[in-house]
Parts: sequence; structure tokens; C-alpha cells
Amino acid sequence: MKLAAFYSEVTGRAIMEGSDDNGAAITFGEVDLAFQRVEDYRPPRWPDDEHPKQYHLDFEVDEIEPEQRRVVKLGATLQKDFIGPEGYGWQVYTDPVGHPFCLCRHEGVTWTDKGVAWPNPEPCPGSANMDKLKSG
Repeated sequence: MKLAAFYSEVTGRAIMEGSDDNGAAITFGEVDLAFQRVEDYRPPRWPDDEHPKQYHLDFEVDEIEPEQRRVVKLGATLQKDFIGPEGYGWQVYTDPVGHPFCLCRHEGVTWTDKGVAWPNPEPCPGSANMDKLKSG
């Protein structure tokens, strides 16, 4: 599946063995990000509520600019920029089929060998936070 391939490249995680054009998954520890083909699919038109988003992923990154170049090269489209003058905030993108996702950078976030350490419990507004994007 093209969408699973896109997120595999974005996250640096492999598509699960046995995936095919009707269903695919990417594993993050004990959590799978699953994709399935939908007949008569109507993509979301962010921020239009007539065709609302079906999910939203946030990716916390060390630096916005190199990750922005990388995800755009993979097929993402920048929709809205909420990065402040200090370089912190988030950017809203849509993936190749129109689902919104964000690249986020928060002041005080540090990376450890166990993952991200938050200075406060609030990641990007309104959604669950995913592991750090692959450096690249």
C-alpha cells in the first residue's frame, strides 16, 4: 500500500511482513499502525468538516527544517505553519492521500535512549504523540 509505504519512510519503520495491497501495518513496540483499503474512499479535506480527518498523527522532531524537507520529498504537503520565532511549535501537513499530520518541536523536550522526555505532559494539541522521526 502506498500510504503504508509513505509512513514507513516517514518513521523509518519497516512495513510488517505479510502486508499486501489490501492491508498493511507498521509496528511500534506493542502498537501497530494499520492501513486497510476502503472501497469508494473519500479523502479528508483538511480543515473542511464535510470530509473530516479519520486520524491525526504528531511526530516530535529535533529540528523542523530538515524533517520538513524530508517529508515533502516523500509526498507530504505543508498546510499550515505554527512555528514561533524561537523555532518551537508545529506544522500541519497532509500525507499523499490527504490525512493531516504534524511535525512538532517543543521547548525543553529531550531525547534519551528510552525515547522522548517531556518537560510537561502536553504534546501537540489534540492528538496522541508518536515516536521520534527517523533522522535523515
